[in-house]
Amino acid sequence: MTRVIKFGVIGCGLMGREFASTAARWLHLNGTKARPEIVAACDLNPELTGWFSDNVPSVTQVTDDYTALLANDAVEAIYCAVPHNLHAKMYTDILAAGKHLFGEKPFGIDAEANATIQAAIDAHPELLVRCSSEMPFFPGAQKVIDFVHAGHIGEVIEVEAAFLHASDLNPDKPINWKRMVEVNGAYGCMGDLGMHVLHVPLRLGWKPESVSAILVNRFPTRLNDAGERVPCETWDNATITGHVADANGGFPLVLKTWRIAPGHSNTWSLRVLGTKGSAAFSTGNPRQWRYMHYHGGAQAWQVEDLGFQTLFPAITGGIFEFGFPDAMQQMWAAYLDELVGGDANGFLCVTPAEAADHHAILTAALAAGTKHSVEPVAYR
Repeated sequence: MTRVIKFGVIGCGLMGREFASTAARWLHLNGTKARPEIVAACDLNPELTGWFSDNVPSVTQVTDDYTALLANDAVEAIYCAVPHNLHAKMYTDILAAGKHLFGEKPFGIDAEANATIQAAIDAHPELLVRCSSEMPFFPGAQKVIDFVHAGHIGEVIEVEAAFLHASDLNPDKPINWKRMVEVNGAYGCMGDLGMHVLHVPLRLGWKPESVSAILVNRFPTRLNDAGERVPCETWDNATITGHVADANGGFPLVLKTWRIAPGHSNTWSLRVLGTKGSAAFSTGNPRQWRYMHYHGGAQAWQVEDLGFQTLFPAITGGIFEFGFPDAMQQMWAAYLDELVGGDANGFLCVTPAEAADHHAILTAALAAGTKHSVEPVAYR
């Protein structure tokens, strides 16, 4: 029998609505052990909570006070999608209220905030806490991960992971909270996109011991709501190169978190190059992944069309195309499965330990980029 997990949503914007859509079409999945039901919604913007009232019939509580939502005994778990500066306070309050937590990245505005969240997690081991990162649930990404697990890579030559946006190429795009240091954090684009690019490398055990970084702030001012030019102090683009140690001297881990990437809408990619095999996937071509087996002689990439081959089975025929809403649902299926005692079909959502490791890497990258240096990564 499928268990129903009653959720509250704190932060009813873009990602909150995506979760509502995911929950509404849970019948798309086959044989899941649990399903989410959203019963409460909280946001300071009444237009956003109004959307939940109009479109999510299971919602019985709408509030602008998240503590009122946390006091709702019907709510078992929380999805919290709020700006970075609110993570430490809200995440710890959620755990203190005895609610399971699925939180947005970067899981704290900085390493200190993340440590505060971790202390609250440690105080409540009975609660399941995970961080959002949906792109590795694309079938092509899973193929690359399986290729590595199968030992086809040999010795790693290089790993590159990237998340590329282009909308900030427009110099007249109005400033928003992700462009404000006091709300987004000093990481800038790294805090916004870093967990996406580090989820798979950290899961595969590729933790850099040191990093260098090139940080770019191409548009130091942007328009505010009044049409005035105001300082825009967050980093637009970051290219991080880490050194991952291994028995043969190590290899580079290249991470790109770019909000100004001409021609890219929302492209996540992963490429692993090795002495015996290589593999690559990009959401720019979501149906296909590329791989190469090398045993001497010709070096030839093979391309496989994947269709709808998912971690959690769905009703969609295997010939059809997978997309972002499907990745969201697969991620949520992994969290719900783990919440009721499953193993997420072998691929967990981002763990708090991985979120902490990513903060260590971004903290070192921020120092390296501002000082033009190579910095050690201080893992907790």
